[in-house]
Amino acid sequence: MVNCLPLTLSGAVVRKRGKRIIGPVDLTLGETGVTILIGPNGAGKTTLLRLIHGLDRLREGKAQWRVSETEARRRQAFIFQQPILMRRTALDNIAYPLRLRGDRPAKARSVAEEWGARCGLAALFDRPAHVLSGGERQKLAFARAMTTRPELLLLDEPTSQLDGRSTREFEVLLRETIAAGTRVVMATHDMGQARRLATEVVFLNKGEVLEFTAAEPFFSNPQNPKAQAFLKGDIVL
Repeated sequence: MVNCLPLTLSGAVVRKRGKRIIGPVDLTLGETGVTILIGPNGAGKTTLLRLIHGLDRLREGKAQWRVSETEARRRQAFIFQQPILMRRTALDNIAYPLRLRGDRPAKARSVAEEWGARCGLAALFDRPAHVLSGGERQKLAFARAMTTRPELLLLDEPTSQLDGRSTREFEVLLRETIAAGTRVVMATHDMGQARRLATEVVFLNKGEVLEFTAAEPFFSNPQNPKAQAFLKGDIVL
């Protein structure tokens, strides 16, 4: 089966209530790697993730996948900054995507148990999901996303509310997934995390992509003045 990637965005624009939120964006996401989206608050990172996932509608330009758009959406998963949890047990939450696509209950439960255990949640399977801690919720969201073995994983500030230990644990899970071949696109404000994980960086400001390059040259010698200021900790307007 061919991979759904690469994805090519050409002149992509998202508008809401007549206001341009991002664009025009021109970039190509290849089959492998970790793309980190960085930039000031309101730069358009979340909107770009939502556009890729099909949650925000393209108003101008085009998005071209290797497969059909519908098939591409089926092969990806999105982990939100605030995980969306149902009022069910942790295990039922993990199994939900499999039940949604029609897997038999026994199979869905088996796969959910496997991924839940890999994420350190086995002791919490019977607990209501809404009583879990922030770190446990993110692990649940990760396990749930991985049950369908997505080719592309999108993450929006997944560790922004986690402590250092939970962040390290989450990054271990993410590295294992990357090593297994899952393509990752993630927004983060944590520059240490960006340096640890990125193979390439997209720097956005006010909805525009100002720099898109490999991680090492970006962090050592960014070309855009606003990217330079951002990395120095200056306020970027």
